[in-house]
Amino acid sequence: MMDLPDDNISYASVIGLAYKGNSSCQVDAEFRYILFPIVYSLIFVFGLLGNCYVLWVFKLMTPATSMTEIKIFMVNLSVTDLLFILTLPFWIVYYSKKGDWIFSEILCRVAGCLFFINTYCSVVFLAVISYNRFCAVAYPIETVQKNGRKRGFVISTVIWLIIIGGASPFLFQQGTNTVGNITQCFEGYDGDSSTPVVIIHFILIGAFFLAFLIIIACNLCILKLLSSQPAQPSRSEMVKKQAFRMVCAVITVFCICFVPHHLIHGPWTLTVLELWRKDDCAFRRALNDAHQITLCLMGLNCTLDPIIYCFLTKKFRKFLTQRLSRWRSTRRSIRTISTETNMDGDVVLQNTGNTYKYSC
Repeated sequence: MMDLPDDNISYASVIGLAYKGNSSCQVDAEFRYILFPIVYSLIFVFGLLGNCYVLWVFKLMTPATSMTEIKIFMVNLSVTDLLFILTLPFWIVYYSKKGDWIFSEILCRVAGCLFFINTYCSVVFLAVISYNRFCAVAYPIETVQKNGRKRGFVISTVIWLIIIGGASPFLFQQGTNTVGNITQCFEGYDGDSSTPVVIIHFILIGAFFLAFLIIIACNLCILKLLSSQPAQPSRSEMVKKQAFRMVCAVITVFCICFVPHHLIHGPWTLTVLELWRKDDCAFRRALNDAHQITLCLMGLNCTLDPIIYCFLTKKFRKFLTQRLSRWRSTRRSIRTISTETNMDGDVVLQNTGNTYKYSC
């Protein structure tokens, strides 16, 4: 991550939470004070349950000493999602109070830091997972022979260090600013130093689309390789279906959660910094409204990421199927016992002219 050459630049603009420029055109999207609490509440509930369940399943299925490379990446992906999910209650309260941060300054910095970490750790780990699956299909012998567990830990550590290093300015810069009697968190910055901000934005956008290109290329190659490999007819069709679901899952998460934001983020940056269409207030409002919606979509990756695990690993799907079968079997047994008890297990007791039933 490049260093910010001007101490007056707020790092808020890098994660895209700032929305107010310096002109008289006010582009605040009022609907976000309703949209964000609702969406973030749903993400918090389903994301927390989904990612905790995924980690629990991985713990039951695989001891830590025998974790494969791709499982290490998946666990790290869940951890990044959980870190962001834990900050959502603060953002829910913030938007419920019309953009007034009632918590401490350090919590604002941590929340902004984890927002950045979740976004770009998720992007990188999804790209690495796609490349790992491509290598497993294209070079199965070489992939098995290598020490995947060690390599997985090394790659994960490097990713965390790079992303945390890029997010570290959030922890050391002022995160809040006061407008009237309202304390904002990562909203507003010094527009006089716009050039470094634009450079950082477009570096991040370019890096994202590079990762997206890697994901598309790897997944399409996986489909091509599987379709060209000779296999038994019954198994060939099953493998192709599994591969197709995997490709759809990974690309869907990217297209829904990340692509819209990074498509809009560049033009939005230029309008907020008043470098493009400064006097077109209607256009700036429309672009800002779309930008707020893409921020909500980006948070959805925390709930959609667990779906990928079901498509990527056969053991995970088998584990879920077995658990579901046991649960259904247990319920069926309970209903059977209850029915048999009602039909055959009622013992009639006579007592002073009154009839009582006692279930065995």
